[in-house]
Amino acid sequence: MSAQYGTKNIYELEYLGNILKLVNPTQYRFEHLATQLKWRLQEGRGEAVYQIGVEDNGLLVGLTEADMKASLKTLKRMAEKVGADITLLREREVDYDLDRNTRKIAEVLVRKVPDDQQFLDLRVAVLGNVDSGKSTLLGVLTQGELDNGRGRARLNLFRHLHEIQTGRTSSISFEILGFNSKGEVVNYSESRTAEEICESSSKMITFIDLAGHHKYLKTTIFGLTSYCPDFAMLVVSANTGIAGTTREHLGLAMALKVPIFIVVSKVDLCSRGTVDRTVRQLERVLKQPGCNKVPMVVSNPDDAVTAAQQFAQSACITPIFTLSSVSGESLDLLKVFLNILPPLSNSKEQEELMQQLTEFQVDEIYSVPDVGTVVGGTLYSGVCREGERLVVGPTDEGRFLRLKVGSIQRNRSACRVLRAGQAATLALGNFDRSLLRKGMVMVSPKMNPTICCQFEAAIVLLFHAKTFRRGSQVTVHVGNVRQTATVECLHGKEELRTGERAVVRFRFIKHPEYLRLGAKLLFREGVTKGIGHVARLLYRFMASGITQNNKTYSSSNVH
Repeated sequence: MSAQYGTKNIYELEYLGNILKLVNPTQYRFEHLATQLKWRLQEGRGEAVYQIGVEDNGLLVGLTEADMKASLKTLKRMAEKVGADITLLREREVDYDLDRNTRKIAEVLVRKVPDDQQFLDLRVAVLGNVDSGKSTLLGVLTQGELDNGRGRARLNLFRHLHEIQTGRTSSISFEILGFNSKGEVVNYSESRTAEEICESSSKMITFIDLAGHHKYLKTTIFGLTSYCPDFAMLVVSANTGIAGTTREHLGLAMALKVPIFIVVSKVDLCSRGTVDRTVRQLERVLKQPGCNKVPMVVSNPDDAVTAAQQFAQSACITPIFTLSSVSGESLDLLKVFLNILPPLSNSKEQEELMQQLTEFQVDEIYSVPDVGTVVGGTLYSGVCREGERLVVGPTDEGRFLRLKVGSIQRNRSACRVLRAGQAATLALGNFDRSLLRKGMVMVSPKMNPTICCQFEAAIVLLFHAKTFRRGSQVTVHVGNVRQTATVECLHGKEELRTGERAVVRFRFIKHPEYLRLGAKLLFREGVTKGIGHVARLLYRFMASGITQNNKTYSSSNVH
């Protein structure tokens, strides 16, 4: 028997000749295997996939019916010992014996039972052209009821009256879909509250519903850069194919290196031939030199399991689902895929981030009656607790202000401790909301945060109608920062044309910002688009009437 996290690491458990199995292990061996399983669940942040009947070199040997039952029974006992459940993902027959006896191999998902809200949380950005069915699909997944063909399922997702009237998303909204330790869907279908969904789930998928209309492109880019999605789901309407902003959204996800899978929706509205034509169109685009993706059409549960494992292992694999939110066709395949999809980071990387000083990026600001000012965002590093004292900034003058974190909510339910990589809302009590803006950070006072008005970035110009030169003004997106910047100079060049690279110095036109070295950068202005990363920070700004050149912003500037 071998264990597999994603498909990245395969471990040996126990041999009997050339067959891997777990039949009647001794008590000592059982305790050893249970300890091993516990460690692997920690490595996989709460879940792991085991293969039974497969040799360590990947040879499909298989087990007899009796040995397979005994092995599954032992694995179940091991899981119970460490507080986990098992789910049989798939079983296949292999013909290995000379006497032609049927043997089987199996893949089993082992997942921790939820405890103290320590569920695995994956963020999926939902992209696609306007009217492709993004919000409807999310409504069906999270509410548990099929759509009536006129968009009823999406009504609960809209935040504004004009969205309900037009049926078009203009703001960023968040929806949750849970899976319990047995791999069963947990959503609002049984009149659950968000808190109940969190308590019942071992794994949570947070969907970030982004706008499809070109008019709201800046909102979509902000969602992709700021909310740090683990994956992106591109929704394409079967009857219209690749239209509108579809190519642009695909390009944005690829530029930001967000792994992407595709859902072809509305298959109930058109013939099989039309659906196949849309899939072929997608395959051609994905195979183009600019994409270099390997499309993988998912047509059965076995494909869904394979797609989830290969997708996490290789950035070039792009699963394609064809489904309907009205008839429910192939909807279960997407649920199987989401249930098995492993996180991109392991527990070691998570631990390293948690050891760093606290850094929370502010993405949303609210005023809540009886609560006061509330900020929403993602904890980039460290650990944040109720009652913790942080500083927030930079203000327009380049200052950082002291504050105290009140209550914390994750997925609309109370939470005492926030860990690196998790998104949440923090209550700040009577802190003056007018002093806050999107793009700020809340950090530990020990950090001595550095801020800048100017920075250099290594960029590649994706598209420009004419030439890109000194004096050009563009909107720069770096994480949760979004501000207009002027091109101060291009090192070694007078101008840039489409496809060319350079190191460019930018200057923010309004106020200084907190940036991280190496952070991904995206800039745009009209049809002009470019990507790159922050290469150097130039710490030059005015604070309290004093000019500070090339210095770290010191704690004496914290008010």
